[in-house]
Amino acid sequence: MDRARGLSVRLKLTLSYAGFLMLAAALLLAAVWEYILRYVPNRNRGLLYIAPNRYLLLHTFAPAAAGVLAFLLAFGLLGGWLLAGWMLDPLTHITDATRKAANGSLSHRIRLRGRSDEFHELADAFDTMLARLEAHVAEQQRFVANASHELRTPLAITQTLLDVARSDPNGDAGDLVDRLHAVNVRAIGLTEALLLLSRAEQRSFTREHVDLSLIAEEVTETLLPLAEKRGVTITTSGNMSPTIGSHALLLQLTTNLVHNAIVHNLAEHGTVNVWTGGDAKSVVLFVENTGEELTPQLVATLLEPFRRGTERVRTDHAGVGLGLAIVKSITQAHDGTIALAARPTGGLSVTVTLPAAPEQTGGDRPTELAHAPQESASR
Repeated sequence: MDRARGLSVRLKLTLSYAGFLMLAAALLLAAVWEYILRYVPNRNRGLLYIAPNRYLLLHTFAPAAAGVLAFLLAFGLLGGWLLAGWMLDPLTHITDATRKAANGSLSHRIRLRGRSDEFHELADAFDTMLARLEAHVAEQQRFVANASHELRTPLAITQTLLDVARSDPNGDAGDLVDRLHAVNVRAIGLTEALLLLSRAEQRSFTREHVDLSLIAEEVTETLLPLAEKRGVTITTSGNMSPTIGSHALLLQLTTNLVHNAIVHNLAEHGTVNVWTGGDAKSVVLFVENTGEELTPQLVATLLEPFRRGTERVRTDHAGVGLGLAIVKSITQAHDGTIALAARPTGGLSVTVTLPAAPEQTGGDRPTELAHAPQESASR
């Protein structure tokens, strides 16, 4: 925004300090003058006698008072300028850091030294904001790079298939169509996942009352055929878990978790346990599955976009690497938290905690947080 150039804050403070000092001095001199006049001998004297005495006092007092005011004016301006500069020095550092941040240097920190005051609180808050902004920008840049790479892969495969078909006109057209269809489905799935992730991060959704227990039942019924095909047993238990949020997004969150638990499981006789519960403050969705043993280092990266955990991925239903990243974004968009833990016997457990819906009259929701299934108590 273009603004007309005005006086600097330092000059304004200097003039204010000097002005107040001059005002205080003038009042003090006026009081001294009044005090002196009280002691001028004027009892039983005529007006002519009193007038010369006061005239002589004025001629003696006025030059001295003028000299004192001149000295205080100079002292006030110089001292006010130095004092204002000392007081505003932290603000100068903050301004310099702001300009650097505006020019793209998010790694710069103020790190203002000294005792805590309003300027130090402002500098610390600014440093915290810069740290979060830098981490967010780095995450976005990494996400864009990964998304570009993932989207380039199906396009490159499509180009290769078309080049092969062009060089071999007598090739099997049906096989080509099937491969192109598979690649196109994957590209569409990745695009939809990116759009869903963006929608969750922007929190552009309508909030309503949602029961996580009903969503969990709906998801398990939908994914039951996939679980039976892969020899995985799903169990659902728990209590009512009412929260406030988007039914569609929370349905997607639960679907991603259960689907992930089914796909990344044992080759045979695998299990998936889905549990819901809550209290007056929060509700919990707990999903755990059997599977291969996972290292803490691998688990720590699973919430990042395009981190598939290649040790656990099988050839079919591998996904696009955004399932748990979408779960994380939806959870954060609903002001919740998510925690992942490797099970000692193999597999993964995921706990999503969301704020509970306000208490409703006549409701039968639980008043105490139920315990997680005994099987997961040792994780």
